Amino acid sequence: MSGIEEIRAGISLANEQGREAIAAIQQAVTKLEEAQGTLARITEGTTQDEVVAASGGLAEAIQSLGGAQGTVNVSLEATEGYASRL
Repeated sequence: MSGIEEIRAGISLANEQGREAIAAIQQAVTKLEEAQGTLARITEGTTQDEVVAASGGLAEAIQSLGGAQGTVNVSLEATEGYASRL
């Protein structure tokens, strides 16, 4: 079994990687929001099924990524709590 300091160091590394992932997810959300805005501007007034589906798909992706960010945050909090109790 690993020593306490080794475990803490591993948790610290994993949490840093998790924070990097959150930043990457946020970048993806920002780009998807930009894409959604661009699509809305260039297709304003249209009710074509493909456009509605595309816009809905982008919104769903944004929402899913937001959920992923929340899940990663919960994981980080859990491991930080564990590390603090070691």
